[in-house]
Amino acid sequence: MVLCGKEEDQMTQLAQYSPAEIIAVDTTPVDRDVTCASCHACCCRLEVMIISDTGVPERYIDTDEWGGQVMARLDDGWCAALNRDTLMCGIYEQRPWICRELQTGSDECLTERQTMLLKR
Repeated sequence: MVLCGKEEDQMTQLAQYSPAEIIAVDTTPVDRDVTCASCHACCCRLEVMIISDTGVPERYIDTDEWGGQVMARLDDGWCAALNRDTLMCGIYEQRPWICRELQTGSDECLTERQTMLLKR
C-alpha cells in the first residue's frame, strides 16, 4: 500500500493508538483537485454547532435559538472567524470539531461548493 499526503498523516496519527482504541478510520473518497486554497470557503456559510471544547475564542461563539453554542456569523452570513481577504480560517488550530471533520473534497464539501457556486 502506498500512502501520500493526508492518508500518511492519518496513519502517523493512528500509530500512537492500539487497535482497541481506534473506533473508525474515515475512508471517504475525496476530490484531490479541491483544496482549502481553491474551495472559496463554501463550508463557512454553514451553521456550525460547537459540540466539544477545541478552544474557540469566545468572541466567535454565539447562542442559537435553542440555547446551543454555534459559531457566530457576521451580517454577510459567513463565519465570523473567516478571514475575508484570504478566505481561510482565522482560528484554524482552534476550529470546532465539525470543521475538523469536514474533509476538503469530500461528498459533503463538493455538495456545499456546488450549491454555493450555483447561487453566485
